[in-house]
Amino acid sequence: MSMSRTSRKWLAGAATGVSLAVVLTGCSGGSEGGSGGDGPVELTFQSWVPNIDQAVDAYNAAHDDVHVTLETVTAGPDGGYATMQSAVQAGNAADVAQIGYDAIPDFLINDALEDITEYVSDDADLFTEWQWQTGVFDGAVYSVPQASGPLGQFYRADVFEDLGIEYPETWDEFYEAAKVVREDDRYIAAFAFNQAPWMIGLAEQSGATWFTPENDAWTVDIASDETMRMAEFWQKLIDEDLVKVEADMSNEWNADIQEGEILTWISGSWADAILRGTAPETSGAWAVGAVPQWNAGENVSATWGGGSASAVLKGSEHPKEAAEFAVWLNSDPESVSILTEVGAGWPAIADTSAIASLQDAPEVFEFYGGQDIWDVFAESDKAVDTSWTWPPLSSTLFSSLTDNVKSAVDNGTPIADAYVATQDDMLSALDERGIAVN
Repeated sequence: MSMSRTSRKWLAGAATGVSLAVVLTGCSGGSEGGSGGDGPVELTFQSWVPNIDQAVDAYNAAHDDVHVTLETVTAGPDGGYATMQSAVQAGNAADVAQIGYDAIPDFLINDALEDITEYVSDDADLFTEWQWQTGVFDGAVYSVPQASGPLGQFYRADVFEDLGIEYPETWDEFYEAAKVVREDDRYIAAFAFNQAPWMIGLAEQSGATWFTPENDAWTVDIASDETMRMAEFWQKLIDEDLVKVEADMSNEWNADIQEGEILTWISGSWADAILRGTAPETSGAWAVGAVPQWNAGENVSATWGGGSASAVLKGSEHPKEAAEFAVWLNSDPESVSILTEVGAGWPAIADTSAIASLQDAPEVFEFYGGQDIWDVFAESDKAVDTSWTWPPLSSTLFSSLTDNVKSAVDNGTPIADAYVATQDDMLSALDERGIAVN
């Protein structure tokens, strides 16, 4: 089904109550499940999570009637999504794909997802409501949630102690700590101009709401007061040389983390696995705390890019089995334990009590000086503003924000102006695609 300019305007965020009937009418599903032969149903699953093959192997070992083959793809909009959608258009898509919560509207407006309501609607209670609702549009289910990325602050507890720094519970205290760290010829953090999800998460944690569906159209408020106070705060840190402007997860950043030149990293729960893999020789020196608050005593958190889900791509010959695999992958205790351990994120399931890797993780806890870091992320996940809504064209949002902020950094212009430019870019992009804006 192709979408007219009129129909596309109805597309709104997850479970907002804005009708998608016009968008979805006439979209046909894939063929019925079944192998059509004597062997097991063969499914292909695309994901970017390192070592997720362990969960796929566990599924295959537990099922004789379905076999899943893993295909590793590039994460998110950096190539993976384009590959998935091109394959849908060509009629040779994978059966199940990992996509971010932010990208689900993009896939929908491109008619790239199967409606899997009839296969998974009875499983909704297995998952936290807000994560389940990221894949529900106008009452129809298009994905099964895998995990969110609640923010926490990873920090070098040993260096903080040596410098006499108390953990910064507010952004004002973070600023004061940054000055002490700089006097020791180090940086408290990197300003990661390359990471739109990080910058968006900081704005969300500041109280911003960038996209709101109202009256069958989008209200766009990227350059809000809440965003501006966050941008101006980081501008002050940059101007005073209190943070290092560099791309995180780059070779330079890796070296700075390994050598203790950068002492903190505000990131999602999944970043634990990256940190342990990047700087194994610093084991025992790290700890995790809540993101600093704008006002003392508050408890406001956010996510890095929302999280990710397993969706059945349009054209799958076995949508039933594909949907059932998506539910198993993201709810079976053994599988979820593996996903958590390899860094997929904070589980989307409602009851985490049976997840072994959350109850006892000696390797993880040892790296953080014996701290059970999952307690921090459990609280962070509860403090996430679940009203945040991802718009269509999130890939445009990510690229625009990254380009505008990098240009501001390179040219020495205010970062705040980059958010104004990004708002203009998004208004133009939405209008160009025929998506109504207020």
